[in-house]
Amino acid sequence: MLATDPSAAVEMVFLLDVDNTLLDNDRFAADLGARLEQTFGADERNRYWALFAGLRGELGYADYLGALQAFRRGLEDEAALLQMSGFLLEYPFAQRLYPCALDVIAHLGELGLPVILSDGDVVFQPRKIQVAGLWAAVAGRVLIQVHKQSTLDATQRRYPAAHYVMVDDKPQILAAMKQTLGAKLTTVFVRQGHYAAEAAGTAIEPPPDLSIEHIGELMRFDRSQFSAAAPLHAAASQPTTASQGK
Repeated sequence: MLATDPSAAVEMVFLLDVDNTLLDNDRFAADLGARLEQTFGADERNRYWALFAGLRGELGYADYLGALQAFRRGLEDEAALLQMSGFLLEYPFAQRLYPCALDVIAHLGELGLPVILSDGDVVFQPRKIQVAGLWAAVAGRVLIQVHKQSTLDATQRRYPAAHYVMVDDKPQILAAMKQTLGAKLTTVFVRQGHYAAEAAGTAIEPPPDLSIEHIGELMRFDRSQFSAAAPLHAAASQPTTASQGK
C-alpha cells in the first residue's frame, strides 16, 4: 500500500525503527525463551537460539519463524511444537510498546511524515507491526528491508523529502546512513535495549546527531531542532542529548 504520493516531496520524513526503538523486543525475546524452556527444556531453548543466531548471520535479519521451522527437527512428535506458531503470531505486541510510543508518532506527524523503516522478514515483522498498532499509527507507511541502511535510494523514492530523520537503537546503522545521506539526514540514537547497551563506550564515526534515553523524549522536540542537528563531520565527541537539543 502506497500511503503517500511519491511525486510530491514533503519537508521532513521521520524514519522510525521498531525493535527496541518503539517496541521492547528484548522483553518479547525473554518471553519467547521462557516459553521454550517451559515447554521443551533449557537445552532445547538453547538449541532454538543457536538456530536463530545462525539464520541471523546468514540472512542479515531476525527470523523467528524460520528458526522455529528448523527447530522442529527432532521434535516432530511433540504436540506442543505446533502451539509455538500461535505464541509468535498472537503475541500481545501492543503491550510491549514503550511508554509514549504512539504519542511520539502522533507528535512527529504534526512536524512531518512518520514512516516505519525496519529490518526483518516479510511475514513475522509485518505481523508484529500490525498487532502492536504501529501500522495503523503511521497509516500504512511501512517499509521492511533486509538492510535498511543499504536501501536508502528506494526509501527516498518512496517517500521523497527535503530532510530525513532516522530514529534507531543501533548507532552503527545510524552512522552508515549518515555517511550516505550526509547533512540531509539527522540521526537520533535511542539508548534502549541490548544493542544500545553493547554500543556503550564504542567509538562511532560519525556519532549520532542526537541522543536520547527513551523514545518518549521526542515529544519535547520541534522541527527546528531536528533541522539544526550536527552535520556529517561535526567534531563532537559526545552525542547531543535531548536537553542539549532544546
